[in-house]
Formats: sequence, C-alpha cells, structure tokens
Amino acid sequence: MRVSRYLCLLAVLLVVWLPALQQAQGRPEPSRGTASAGSASRLQAQASKPQTARAKAGPTLYGYSVVRSYPHDRQAFTQGLEFVDGALYESTGLNGRSGIRKVQLTTGEVLQTQPLDSRHFGEGITVWKNRIIQLTWQSEVGFVYDRETFQQQRTFRYQGEGWGLTHDGTRLIMSDGSQSGTLRFLDPETLRQVGTLVVRDGQAPVAHLNELEYVKGQIYANVWQTERIAIIAPKTGQVTGWVDLRGLLDPRDAAGVDVMNGIAYDAAGDRLFVTGKLWPRIFEIRLTPKRQ
Repeated sequence: MRVSRYLCLLAVLLVVWLPALQQAQGRPEPSRGTASAGSASRLQAQASKPQTARAKAGPTLYGYSVVRSYPHDRQAFTQGLEFVDGALYESTGLNGRSGIRKVQLTTGEVLQTQPLDSRHFGEGITVWKNRIIQLTWQSEVGFVYDRETFQQQRTFRYQGEGWGLTHDGTRLIMSDGSQSGTLRFLDPETLRQVGTLVVRDGQAPVAHLNELEYVKGQIYANVWQTERIAIIAPKTGQVTGWVDLRGLLDPRDAAGVDVMNGIAYDAAGDRLFVTGKLWPRIFEIRLTPKRQ
C-alpha cells in the first residue's frame, strides 16, 4: 500500500515539475559577450544622444573684442581685403572709382594704386603667389595683375556676378551673392571653374555671401547687408559659426557709410581685420564665444 502511495505521489510531482523543467532547459542563456536585445537598444540610444545634442546645438555664436583700430580711406568702397607680407591690399568698387591698391595699415596711406576702366565695377580680390586676382560685379570678367608692379597680365571670363574671392592654398574660392548660397572653386592657374559648394546653416542655404577670407582652414564670409560673418566648413558647406559684429562702428563715424564688407587675416601674426564700404576705420578684432 505504501509503495503504491509513493508511486502516486511521484507521478503527481512529475506531472507538476516536468513541464517547468523542460521550459527552463529550453530557455537560451544570454551570452556574456553579447548584449541582450533590451540592453543593446539602450546602448544604441545612449550612444546617439551626444550626436543628437551636437546636431541640435548648431553653429557656435561669437561676439568680438576690439584689439586696435586703424585709419581707413572714407572714399574707398571696399570690395576685397587681403593682408600679405606686412601689407594691406584692397579692391574698391563703383564705376569710375574701382581699382586695386596697396595700403600701409597703421597710417592708412595708399602706397600704390591701379585704377579699373570705368566700364567695370570692381569686386573681390585675392593674392595668389606673385599675382593679384580681381573680380568684377556684372562684367563677367576678372583681371590678373603683377603683385609688385600692379601691371595687368591677363583677363579671364566667368558666368554671372562676381562678389568675393579668397583661396585655400590650392583653389580659388569665389562668391556670387546668389540666393542659393553657392560658392565656386577655380583653378588658380587656368582660372576655370572646377567645383561648387552650397553653404547651409542647418538645412537652409545662406544667401548673399559677399567678401571672403580663408582663416585657419575655414571660410569666413560677410553676409551682404548684415553685420554678421559666417564661418564655413569648406568640405561640407555647413556654417560652423556666426560672428555678430553689431556695434563695431561708433555711431559718430557712421554718417555716409555703407555696409560692412572686408575681411583680412594676417596669418603670420594671427590677426583678424574687418571694415566696411566707405568706413573711416579698419578694426583688428578677437572673436569671443558667446554663452549658448
């Protein structure tokens, strides 16, 4: 009798435990070298957070401090500005008043000039090796000068308007003020277009890019009719920074002036200069990041 009772009890236990035991044996154990689906998704979400935060942060915002200011010709309708080997080179605009000039920075004295035919409205310049290259606004022609003598060496053609000009050591970079925010790359020897770059702040094109300067691997661009400079990554076209230059010109000096335009960088001295059309001063500034 006892044996039969034990057998019955054993049968009951097997009926209760066997399914649970089989289920436990069939459940896969998480591997030590592989995260579970839940932990993997959490890790992926955590990894994406810094990238999302950086994307939402947008361009760095800069203010400025004035290091020093220098006299500037009030009659100079500044279209291009370069500082090379201790000298300031400037291109001026307006029909009948356009040309290129070499200027003593500290005194504002004009050391050398080459006027442009009154048919042409002068625009941006850049110094490439022993040459000065100048754009015109709507003539669709550019001029190349000997840097020492200012004698014209040749001309070249391009389509559309010419605004700003700089170079990155291998290519010329040209702006045309378009709504699309497009910059053009030119071969500095043939002066033929070899590429383009659309400048965007986030997803939006930045229109009216004007005077250009190449500074520490970035393109600096005046934005026409504003007091801002866009700092542009040359590989992507993304605006990485905005420089707010409001309040730079003393209101007492503002009578008769035109818009801010003109950026020059002294690579040897790590100095940044800005001015405007018909402005009485050129300012050496230092950028100061704003709290965001």
